[in-house]
Amino acid sequence: MKKLIECVPNFSEGSDMGIINQITREIENAEGVKLLDVDPGKATNRTVVTMVGTPDEVIEAAFRAVKKASELIDMSKHKGEHPRMGATDVCPLVPVANISMEETVEYAHKLAERIGSELNIPVYCYENAALEEKRRNLANCRSGEYEGLQDKLKKPEWKPDFGPAEFNPKAGATAVGARDFLVAYNVNLNTTSTRRANAIAFDVREKGRVKREGNPITGKVVTDEKGEKVFIPGSLKAVKGIGWFIEEYGIAQISLNLTNISITPVHIAFEEVVKKAAERGVRVTGSELVGLVPLQAMIDAGKYFLRKQQRSVGISEAEIIKIAVKSLGLDDLKPFNPNEKIIEYMIAEDEGQKLADMNLQDFADETASESPAPGGGSISAYVGALGISLATMVANLSSHKRGWDDKWDFFGNWAEKGQAIKDELMFLVDEDTRSFNRIMDAFGLPKSNDEEKKARKKAIQDATKYAIEVPFKVMVKSYESMDIIFEMVERGNPNSVTDAGVGALCARTAVMGAFMNVKINAADLEDKNYVADIIKKGNDIQDAAIKKEQEILKMVEDKIG
Repeated sequence: MKKLIECVPNFSEGSDMGIINQITREIENAEGVKLLDVDPGKATNRTVVTMVGTPDEVIEAAFRAVKKASELIDMSKHKGEHPRMGATDVCPLVPVANISMEETVEYAHKLAERIGSELNIPVYCYENAALEEKRRNLANCRSGEYEGLQDKLKKPEWKPDFGPAEFNPKAGATAVGARDFLVAYNVNLNTTSTRRANAIAFDVREKGRVKREGNPITGKVVTDEKGEKVFIPGSLKAVKGIGWFIEEYGIAQISLNLTNISITPVHIAFEEVVKKAAERGVRVTGSELVGLVPLQAMIDAGKYFLRKQQRSVGISEAEIIKIAVKSLGLDDLKPFNPNEKIIEYMIAEDEGQKLADMNLQDFADETASESPAPGGGSISAYVGALGISLATMVANLSSHKRGWDDKWDFFGNWAEKGQAIKDELMFLVDEDTRSFNRIMDAFGLPKSNDEEKKARKKAIQDATKYAIEVPFKVMVKSYESMDIIFEMVERGNPNSVTDAGVGALCARTAVMGAFMNVKINAADLEDKNYVADIIKKGNDIQDAAIKKEQEILKMVEDKIG
């Protein structure tokens, strides 16, 4: 699975589109990165840019943009309402998919070190990337702003984390951080009252509402020993919120910032607003996502509502997202297009038509054509995907069978496992063809001198090894699917037992077919120890799959008489 991070650099220029365009062009020209948004503000004289991509490519694009900003923006002449201390004021990295915060912090430090050493810009690391506690808060790092930076750099306690402790009058200083993904999320109400909306927002947001003596509205504000207002906390952690009236829609909304969706996910925030609104006689009619959301947030929401309905979560990703959209009412005010709102879908690479996206007729025609790919490896993966799909169907039918209401969770869990295997095998349908193409590409490399011959030979061997690993994965996943198939024959809906039996035939065929590909590709690999080991493992899996298939088919025959 591809790792994805988001980067949201803030540049201290909000009016001159010539400068802004030169900076963002550095991002647009970077491989593996997609520029999602450019938001200039004239009053703040600041532009917020959002990009997403694979980690190494994102920090390369960020570095180029920071470099360009340092060349074009002169901080000694900068004026704006927003606090700032540098041409690139802040540059946070945000984990999006398949990457931990700890890994993201490492990338933040890598970027900060490069900005400091190559551009001679003082860099402070903040939030999760902070190297000392007082610098975790961005406001502390930016205290004194640009105007106070020269004196600040002279103080030992404010020595930069990276870069020189010297004043850079043109570029100033930059804060590089790592933070959680922030989701801007509005919940729609059946009222036009901003006051009611605010009351609900104060009920749920972490900060809560001001504590008062006696009357909660008109009573005297309670303060602490320092004279600061005392607040009654709201019910949701890592949530900021306020109520407002939206002229465009003619309704009031709760406007929420979910600052850490691992603490308070979108669906939990929605449910809590529904509860608090009902307590005040207000009904939630739907909600609205502002900007983009990670795929996992939508998957989690869909599965949450499916489980709440006591329905199987072992359905396709598209169906899970549909449930999330309908349950959250994301299409209440306007159509919700997942391809425009989910980050991973927005940045999906256009690789041309995939085999897995073809209809049955086109797939068969492509296989029957004179092209050598797709071949037996792709077909084995597809047959394996069909086998586990049949077992998953039985699990879902069993989960919803009348009279089996107490078993929905048991079968739903099996269906979810089946979907995961199906998705992996469908990926391997195309990956097997891509592995074949890698071998062909390697054979096409130049060989005019010894160095090129050596590089070509290594590329061929590496590609061949990968062309062995892919069908071997098909074997492993197809055999793994037989445990689910066995359970469905033994305990699933008896009316579908033959469907599970056909699934077993498919799984065994996939194992044996993929093993043929393993063996034919292994013949060209020079690493004979690797070959011996993978062939032994393959034989063991094939023998076990044949035995398992016989066991399953006997159970099927016994059940159908």
